[in-house]
Amino acid sequence: MSKEILTVEVAYSIEPPNVEHLITEDDNPVDNIFSEKQQRLLVETIFSSQHFKERPLVASSNVGIYYSIHKPAVVPDVFLSLDVSYPPNIWEKSHRVYMLWELGKPPDVVIEVVSNTVGNEGGRKFDIYAQMGVSYYVVLDPLQFINRQTLNIYELRAKAYYKKENNFLEQIGLGLTLWQGIFEERNEEWLRWTDEEGNLLHTGLEGIALRDTKIKQEKRKTEQERQRAEQERQKAEKFAAKLRELGINPEEV
Repeated sequence: MSKEILTVEVAYSIEPPNVEHLITEDDNPVDNIFSEKQQRLLVETIFSSQHFKERPLVASSNVGIYYSIHKPAVVPDVFLSLDVSYPPNIWEKSHRVYMLWELGKPPDVVIEVVSNTVGNEGGRKFDIYAQMGVSYYVVLDPLQFINRQTLNIYELRAKAYYKKENNFLEQIGLGLTLWQGIFEERNEEWLRWTDEEGNLLHTGLEGIALRDTKIKQEKRKTEQERQRAEQERQKAEKFAAKLRELGINPEEV
């Protein structure tokens, strides 16, 4: 965590700062259709998969993060912060957005979806997220506006970001992967969370579908076993009948 953030936290450890001047909602329109769906997919799977079970976490999209009382918020497309929870009253001014001095730590992961060349995802935001102490900075660039690769993952080391050679985020036990498939009736290449073994974290609907498929498979297996047992019974009865025709008691064989 940067020296500036520590200064802010110490200064406000006794008396909470006045945050009435901070902008928590600016009424800007939502992003393009792909970005909006991509953001929802990443957030939904964190909660629907229950990968972290009882572990508290915050996963949000298009929510402002204030890292200094004197600077404007930065608004990542998606962020994930483990071992913290939003306060119960999220309508209170100081609880409407992610304020580092309220939550006590920076997010573990921020994800930006590049939709043009003016978002500073490859410039100013590098410095801001590094200053905040965000462990992983992920840039998804579907049309490769600023990168040669669609998926770019950076890890914070010595207060600077270095590109990772793999897609596994060791500090949180999750990975990221590009996945071609259908989400909300759109067949696109989506960014998805994975577990340690590379399995996708599922959405709620995917989880239901998988459970339904498993139930059907179990029913089919049970029916197949019942049919095999019935066939064996009929085969045994025919054999016993044949023995009786030959004057042999099946029970004595």
